Amino acid sequence: MDRNAVRRAWDAVAETYAARRDPDGSDAALIDDLLDALAGDPAAGDGDPLVLDVGCGDGARTLANLPPGSVGLDVSRRGLELARETVPDARLVHGEMSALPFAADRFDAITAYHAVFHVDRERHPDVYDEFARVLRPGGRLLATLPSGRFETVRQGWMGGEMFFSAPGRERTLDQLRAAGFADVETRTATDPLGSSTEFAFAKVKGDAAPDGGATESGATDP
Repeated sequence: MDRNAVRRAWDAVAETYAARRDPDGSDAALIDDLLDALAGDPAAGDGDPLVLDVGCGDGARTLANLPPGSVGLDVSRRGLELARETVPDARLVHGEMSALPFAADRFDAITAYHAVFHVDRERHPDVYDEFARVLRPGGRLLATLPSGRFETVRQGWMGGEMFFSAPGRERTLDQLRAAGFADVETRTATDPLGSSTEFAFAKVKGDAAPDGGATESGATDP
């Protein structure tokens, strides 16, 4: 599937996917662990950390659990319309994760739940490079890990079709490290559709500036 086909596929299934997702569960609780780590990080500043939720969809699972003013990015405009209703205080941006529309060092953290494996696996290194670029030094990532190596279009998924692509678990961990992520820790949790999924916590290498804090992203509504 090319990028436009994936976008159209998500627009077609966005409402069904939102209706079938359980907004609770152990993978939602991982966000609390992320925010606790940021609360103990002096580089995050005194206010709320600035978090980017990549592949936010309707926003109920991840974006709604992030601090007010967090930024949600998605390739699906229909998903963003749903997120506007679910998380009205979030800033929503239409865009692709392999070319994030933000300046460098903007965010304290990124969440990317069940998102990267909808991008062609050949472009995954670009995605992780972009994550590292827009995070401040020492910024944190919480992302789903793929369970294996695959590339397929699943017909009938959520009443439509969807593209899935991943290079495998170990290759993904290698790509994260190559992009500049360190201190990689993995956890298993329950995903929105009731299956067990592995997640990675990681931190961008480098020292934050002494005054710390994240600057405004300049994100705008789609």
